[in-house]
Amino acid sequence: MQKNKFMLVILLQIVFYPSLAGIYKWKDANGVTQYSDVKPDNVSVETFEIQSYQNVTVINSDNSFQEPDENGNKRKYLTRPKRVIMYSTTWCGYCKKAKKYFRKNRIAFTEYDIEKSESAKRRYKKLGATGVPVIFIGKKRMNGFSAERFNSIYKKE
Repeated sequence: MQKNKFMLVILLQIVFYPSLAGIYKWKDANGVTQYSDVKPDNVSVETFEIQSYQNVTVINSDNSFQEPDENGNKRKYLTRPKRVIMYSTTWCGYCKKAKKYFRKNRIAFTEYDIEKSESAKRRYKKLGATGVPVIFIGKKRMNGFSAERFNSIYKKE
């Protein structure tokens, strides 16, 4: 029985140890706010406890963030208050055209492949959609893709 308790304690430490990760916030010599998971020396810091890194987006001081492209190269994207979501498939030519356009114009977007994700497929079906891509710009919906139509919605939203 003692051995089982010991193993349970060890297992719990392994499982919950990553949740103890923290982020440090401080101002550098130029007055710019900095964030890091490594505590700097000789600086007073504020600590943030992170429960999960899954949905963390780090915004740079120039209001941008970086995300790897399809080749793994880091690309810089300007952030916007509008959220762009696209339901797509890998074989869809208009989906590829939309992704290329978003990357070229540094428009942040979230893509859900309806053939690879069951939850994305369920959400897609709830929308009553019959083709791809289905793109949401904020609360506005766009079926298919054309740069002109996207821009007219994106600039208004």
